[in-house]
Amino acid sequence: MSPYPYLLAPLDLGFTTLKNRVLMGSMHTGLEEEPEAFEKMAAFYAARAQGGAALIVTGGIAPNLFGRLEPRASQLSFSWQVGKHRIVTEAVHAAGRYAYHPFSVAPSRIKSPITPFRPRALTAWGVRRTIFAYARCARLAKAAGYDGVEIMGSEGYLINQFIAPKTNHRVDEWGGSSLNRIRFPVAIVRRTREVVGPNFIIIYRLSMLDLIEGGSTWDEVVALAQAVESAGATLINTGIGWHEARIPTIAQAVPRGAFAWATRRLKAAVHIPVVASNRINAPEIAEVILAGG
Repeated sequence: MSPYPYLLAPLDLGFTTLKNRVLMGSMHTGLEEEPEAFEKMAAFYAARAQGGAALIVTGGIAPNLFGRLEPRASQLSFSWQVGKHRIVTEAVHAAGRYAYHPFSVAPSRIKSPITPFRPRALTAWGVRRTIFAYARCARLAKAAGYDGVEIMGSEGYLINQFIAPKTNHRVDEWGGSSLNRIRFPVAIVRRTREVVGPNFIIIYRLSMLDLIEGGSTWDEVVALAQAVESAGATLINTGIGWHEARIPTIAQAVPRGAFAWATRRLKAAVHIPVVASNRINAPEIAEVILAGG
């Protein structure tokens, strides 16, 4: 008998079944910024797939030019880029696992405390173009052989900035009330689902705890989770804390599984699977969390 019956149990998503409950979360490897590093990325992710992770999310790849974290950063916006990504997906599929492509301007012209630059605020036209860019990127990711996409709505990135009142000072349809502030992520999920069809995994990474002043309330987090579920998300992944937050979330001093309570609390409010994260770096910890519901 397996020592991890909960962790290694399959997960039925309706149109597909994951071999177990292990997700390798998105992280930047540095390879995303190298011009011709797809063979290295393929080897890196294939090794993790062979290790047993059922879902593997790659490092952040931007849906358009403005989403890149630096000038050399990777993006997926054109059909000619699809072939390079197939190198990665074919390597992961050869190991018998699923590969996911993550999406990585600002809603308002507010400077972050961790960057010297002040962003420009997206126009309403720019918001609509960005929604289009996310959906186009998902369509290209599907063509490249990815089994799904993860929409990054946490850690203080663009989507999270639209959601939080601290960073969204807009006075148009994309700002103001909580309902308006979540309009952007919900539109991205809905449009992405329309483009990729029903049998494609969409993970939404939700900021469950912003850990900053002026972040979302718990009721707002739940409302957003329910809205992205209705819009077509397959899974909700947990994001904890903005990069600007002063509270440690992944340091060794943080107890293992310290934030699983937030995921467990949200689980009761939605009907799709939720993924716990942060300091769950031992199978024994994951097994205890899953066994506890």
